[in-house]
Amino acid sequence: MGRRIIAQRRGKGSSTYRSPSHRHLAKPGYPKRQETSGEVIDLHHAPGRTAPLAEVEFEHGETKFMIAPFGLRVGQEVEVGPEAAVNKGNVLPLSKIPVGMYVYNLELEPLDGGKLVRAGGDFAVIISQGAKKTTLRLPSGSFKTVDNRCRATIGIIAGGGHIEKPFAKAGKRFHAYRSKSKRPKTVRGIAMNAIDHPHGGGDHQHVGVESTVSSNAPPGRKVGRLSSKKKKEDKKKEERRS
Repeated sequence: MGRRIIAQRRGKGSSTYRSPSHRHLAKPGYPKRQETSGEVIDLHHAPGRTAPLAEVEFEHGETKFMIAPFGLRVGQEVEVGPEAAVNKGNVLPLSKIPVGMYVYNLELEPLDGGKLVRAGGDFAVIISQGAKKTTLRLPSGSFKTVDNRCRATIGIIAGGGHIEKPFAKAGKRFHAYRSKSKRPKTVRGIAMNAIDHPHGGGDHQHVGVESTVSSNAPPGRKVGRLSSKKKKEDKKKEERRS
């Protein structure tokens, strides 16, 4: 059987592979009130994130950490609600944001606090708006359709240049990745022993078995390449032929 591979051990969520809590100041999101305004009182470096956090003090007394957009400054006013101006750092429902605007911290369900597009330098683009749904292009290039009532922040997330700075030495990379609970080094499965990985072992480095697995396979079995998927065009051609 062999021992559990790294994908299985990471999926368990033990303290070894969990991002340290002391490197996360707070969980960024949106205030409880849907219509309010506040002032940025400080900008914080968050070691466990790729983007800085803005500490915003709202008029009703609530203090909230929000993901800072590029160009945000201390003392700037932040507005939240459907009547807010379409300015950098303001939070509005998608139905009130014009097509073509850059947004981030996108909600998947109304009032969930934001789930998508939260890494440094990322942004989504509003492609089209309907009566109840809005379509956006995510940083990956894929398209996502969500409810018009979901909120998003105007602008591009700060910290986009973090990938341009070289690490210079292995120790810097180790500590930087440890803060985010990522793997600084990757070892190929075929370079391992048979007991350590399904692709390991043999007289020379080769997989030895079919390396394509189903996309529905569990983490311990999903090792190697995912099985190929037929394109929509190919499916249409087959339907026409039949």
